[in-house]
Amino acid sequence: MVEIKHPKTIRPLSRFITTHNDDGKAIFSNILPETLPVQQIPDGAQFSLAYTTQRFPAKLDNDADITEYSSHLSSPPGLSISSGTVCRIVDIQPGATSPMHRTVSLDYGVVLEGEIELVLDSGETRLLKRGDVAIQRGTNHAWRNVTPDAVDPETGKSIPQWGRMLYVLSPTVPLEVGGQKLGEEIHGMGVPSSS
Repeated sequence: MVEIKHPKTIRPLSRFITTHNDDGKAIFSNILPETLPVQQIPDGAQFSLAYTTQRFPAKLDNDADITEYSSHLSSPPGLSISSGTVCRIVDIQPGATSPMHRTVSLDYGVVLEGEIELVLDSGETRLLKRGDVAIQRGTNHAWRNVTPDAVDPETGKSIPQWGRMLYVLSPTVPLEVGGQKLGEEIHGMGVPSSS
């Protein structure tokens, strides 16, 4: 487990789930607390599982999807779910780089806070700033928090900054490139294999 060296510089998260009352009017669900739980992973990143579905398209009748998602809060899934979707927010500590990894999914990664470098196994990189989107198509990659330090106006000291990304992962059919099947690679991630 990597030690957390710097206090978080970004706020805690909440998630708000909607549903319907008996009259068909939209209301906020009270099945789960609004505070988003945080899972510490070995590389020092912090995962917040914002939502999951077990199937695609999702089945919303009788709040079945909320019940399925609730089960993942106590027993988190792998990075992706082969029959459904995953929405995850990841907080990356200052200067940290994730292990190189590949998901068996189509991922939309959006920078919410900071500056994050996307590193591909070919050596190519791109710098993503707040609001930028990476479309991750089953490639082997890593994420590096390169957010510049802030300066404390009172002391003039540097304050290392955390980064935050939102990911939406949807399943794909098995990927084949040049006659070779490319599967999930999550060595060192500290998460279970995807189901």
